[in-house]
Amino acid sequence: MSTQRNPDYADHGVSEDVVHDYLKLHPDFFERHPKLLGTLHLPHASGGAVSLVERQVSVLRQKDLRLERRLKDLIEVARANDVLASKIHALSLQLMAAPDLPTTVSAVEEAVRSGFGADHSVLVVFGDPADFAAAPTGRFFRAIDREDPVLAPFSTFLASGNPRCGQARDAQLEFLFRDDAGDVGSVALVPLGTQSETGFLAIGSADSNRFHPGMSMDFLARVGDLVAASLARC
Repeated sequence: MSTQRNPDYADHGVSEDVVHDYLKLHPDFFERHPKLLGTLHLPHASGGAVSLVERQVSVLRQKDLRLERRLKDLIEVARANDVLASKIHALSLQLMAAPDLPTTVSAVEEAVRSGFGADHSVLVVFGDPADFAAAPTGRFFRAIDREDPVLAPFSTFLASGNPRCGQARDAQLEFLFRDDAGDVGSVALVPLGTQSETGFLAIGSADSNRFHPGMSMDFLARVGDLVAASLARC
């Protein structure tokens, strides 16, 4: 049991909460009683003593530093969003100018690789592969029937209709990136159309923290809408 003595004011029936609430309601109390302020001291971390004014200045300075860091973080986020908005705008212009499927696919591939810094990417379009014979050959574009059993690992994602970021399952990585599956640390899956009716775009990064569930999905959803609308014109 502690033998620490309560403050004197507690002996007169005044609790610390009452003092706290009074000072909170009357922040100018010490301005009206400057002599009392001069007699108050608080223990310093170094073992010495500082006045209440000095203590308040220290607290305000620390609060200012926290606000400054918060403001810096917000500015960095705003700048990153501006960069993303510019890239999405550039992609929009390229897709509007694309006259056919090959040009559209090439524009998407270039935007994902250079504009969004993807290490690996795949555009999966649903339909009869024979209907996409004009599409550029290579690893980026892949046409497949929506009901193909190989898409079973993606069933939850396809049904949700929302972008998904994070670490993918082995079966998903192997389908998307094949021989490069082991080099992919995180993935962004972007639906094309409502519940991925057109297909989906997969963006892979070697950095396991590049795509994570806590990141904003807005810009990915916009890219998906743009690509889906462009493919529908082809």
